[in-house]
Amino acid sequence: MKIAVPKETKLKENRVALSPDVVKDLVKKGFAVAIEKGAGANSYFNDDLYTAAGATIVNDRKEVFASADVLMSVNAPSAADIANMKKEAILLAFMYAQTHPELVEACSKAGISAFSVDAIPRISRAQKMDALSSQANLAGYKSVIMAADALGKIFPLMMTAAGTIKPSKVVIMGAGVAGLQAIATAKRLGAIVEVSDIRPETKEQVQSLGGKFIEVKGDASIKIEGGYVKGVSDEFLKMQQELIAKHAAEADIIITTALIPGRKAPVLISEAMVKSMRNGSVIVDMAVEQGGNVVGSKMNETVVTANGVKILGESNLPSLLPLNASELYAKNISTFLLHLATPEAFKWEMEEEITKGSLIVHKGTPVHPSVVKQPVTA
Repeated sequence: MKIAVPKETKLKENRVALSPDVVKDLVKKGFAVAIEKGAGANSYFNDDLYTAAGATIVNDRKEVFASADVLMSVNAPSAADIANMKKEAILLAFMYAQTHPELVEACSKAGISAFSVDAIPRISRAQKMDALSSQANLAGYKSVIMAADALGKIFPLMMTAAGTIKPSKVVIMGAGVAGLQAIATAKRLGAIVEVSDIRPETKEQVQSLGGKFIEVKGDASIKIEGGYVKGVSDEFLKMQQELIAKHAAEADIIITTALIPGRKAPVLISEAMVKSMRNGSVIVDMAVEQGGNVVGSKMNETVVTANGVKILGESNLPSLLPLNASELYAKNISTFLLHLATPEAFKWEMEEEITKGSLIVHKGTPVHPSVVKQPVTA
């Protein structure tokens, strides 16, 4: 079975789906691997490293897609690229199919099967395949480093002959994988860290990392599935904002991480809260690509408000650490492939939990509940 890896074309994307080390492992297991010329260059993997690992370098992008039995990428390819895939080939990538129906349609027209890496169930036996977590972990780290660079003061308490410098205060909204790594990073740099999350079970995790938990009493409107908040009432969000407002006014840095799969990101930081912050404060909106948690944030821009608050809207934080991000993603996606297939063929265990949860399109037919049109009932 031939695996092909194209060069990523999404704006600001520096990652690649497979690293040379993982290619070497897949070749040993019996797969053939083709890499588009220059695909790993932005991740510091040159073509010679892939060749040494046993891969074939392909110059023609159309050939990469046309010859693949399995196409592995970070971001889903364009509809035009998918159209070049041979019938019954298989695509593995981040598809976010629920919010990108055009990709589902392109896969259907091409007669291919598509597995979405972001739809892999978050269960214990799928941990090694969990690319959402591996990339969010790096994003949480990078968000703190970016905020520290933009802030005009240091993080730790420092006692000097010229006087004492107070530690910076960092408020983190959301204690998922990205938020927890942000807490750990900010604490290591010496900041005082306060954390808000609507899931009460995260309190212990926050405290174990040295963060102070800002507690908002939950209500029946909060729905959690697979570790994600799937829904929450406007009344609860208002109550959360009121509590967060006083912490925001005292913060040097706010980092927001809240996402709801398949929906626009919830607004957590209002315009009034931004205005209450001190001149020189920094906000990192990690949800900017899905509409943003912060009023006034702009994708891939740094906005400086009238009162001197910097709002950082970087859309692809893992891509700023492409070497590590690509290494981790390669291990995630190769483990996923080895679960789904042998070097000869896919297993197609349609009722198996990981297969069923991540298969979006099967041989041209949309099958995932999030993309199958439900019949209208009278």
